[in-house]
This record gives sequence, structure tokens and C-alpha cells, in this order.
Amino acid sequence: MIELPEAAVISRQLNKSISTKTIKRVLAAQSPHKFAWYSGDPASYATLLTGKTCGKAFARGGMIEIEVGDVNLLFTDGINLRFYQANEEQPVKHQLLIEFKEGSALCATVAMYGGLWCFVRGTNDNPYYAAANQKPSPLSEGFTSSYFAELFQPKLEKYSLKAFLATEQRIPGLGNGVLQDILFAAKFHPKRKVASLTAQDRETLYHAVRNTLRAMAEQGCRDTERDLYGNEGGYQTCMSKNTVGKPYPVCGSLVVKHPYMGGSIYFCPNCQKEG
Repeated sequence: MIELPEAAVISRQLNKSISTKTIKRVLAAQSPHKFAWYSGDPASYATLLTGKTCGKAFARGGMIEIEVGDVNLLFTDGINLRFYQANEEQPVKHQLLIEFKEGSALCATVAMYGGLWCFVRGTNDNPYYAAANQKPSPLSEGFTSSYFAELFQPKLEKYSLKAFLATEQRIPGLGNGVLQDILFAAKFHPKRKVASLTAQDRETLYHAVRNTLRAMAEQGCRDTERDLYGNEGGYQTCMSKNTVGKPYPVCGSLVVKHPYMGGSIYFCPNCQKEG
């Protein structure tokens, strides 16, 4: 799933691979998917995009946006984006395929669910998109310690740290995937309550958010995900499906996976105490 680091990495790669390319052909919704979400009629995508030249790509929280003339493409967290050179075989099944004049292509497929939105710039009023545009990214200088401190509202004190960090778009692009290593870096249990954090704990958490997400983005995304070219990310996750059941090198405890809040949490039972 695309989260903030993957969006940052893939948008950089898009700027190197498709920027200035002109679109020759567009196929949308050729392989039906119940949870592939389009903006309006996907049949209109060809009219909106064909003949136009790709501009810059941007990370918008956990989404990826591409400027194409007066139109924007926006891909949400459940989308797999792949770039294919002119001599590479393209997949038969896809939810959106964009072919360029010189023969290369950008292909989008949906995993479990995801949005593939194409809209005239300035017309998208989706609240998740608005939040991602308005709030500072942890990868930017605007995400300061004082800004982070303002997120700790009294009404949220009963929340667990997972609920506080990874829900309700408080930090767009910070989802359950990256959350695991952030809390491991801070040595906090995912179920720990916000009310239990001291001022120093909050500062520790702030630095864990900033440093962990930066490391993930700088190292080409997480090793549980793939980049625009299908390569596995270079950031080695500490708490993920790749490490569950294995001993954590520092203390020797086995990494644990538990169901929680409709998903899974991963943690070291020795280093991350719930209390």
C-alpha cells in the first residue's frame, strides 16, 4: 500500500520517467474491479488525457498526483503504479493504462481498493485530498515540533497511539504500515494511550515520526513495498510481515503480530511495553 514514503519515492521517479512525455492512448476500466474508484465516467479519461503532455508529479500525503496539461491524475494508497519501457511487456489486466508516443507506458492496478481519479485542475473537493494539500508533510520543514504538539487535543487523550497517528488524517500519508516502525523507534506500544505520554514522550514521538519517515523515503521506500519500476524498497522494516516471528537482534524477543482496530500491529514485547 502506498503511504507517505512510497508516494515521495514514486513521485520523484515519475518526474524522471514520464515528465515531458506526450500521451498517445488511454485505457480506463478495461479490467473491471469492484473497488476501483474513478472520478466520473472512466470512458472520459481518454478525451481528457490523450494528446496532452505530462508535467510534474507530487506526493500528496499517501497519494500521488500528476499534472497533465489542465488535468490532474490522482492515485490513492491502494494503487500499484508501474512504468514500462517501450521494449517491456505490459500487463494484460489493469485498471488504467497510459501509453506514450515513444512506446513506454504507465500502468495502474488496484490491489484491494483504490482511487484512480482524473479531473480538471481545481475541481476535486475530496476531503482526504484537501487535507493532504493543506497540512505540512513530516518530510517538510513545516512539520515542526510545535505543529506536532498542537495535534494533541484533549478529546484525543483516550485514543491509542495507533488511532492517534494513523486515523482521521491528522498526518496525511501516515498509515498503519509505517506506523509500526515509528512506534518501535520511539519504544512505544501501539495500544498505549495518548493520555499516558509526558511532554518528553511527545517530543520523542515527534522525532520518531520525522526520522523514520525520512529514512524510508531516502532509502527508496519500505522493503514490504515496491517502487515505480517494481523494485523492492531499500528500507529494512523492523516491525512488519517480513519480521514477525523472528527475534529482534537487540533483545532477542520474537516480533509479535496482533489484530487491532481492523488491522494488524507488530511490536517487540520486550522493548515496547503497553503500560
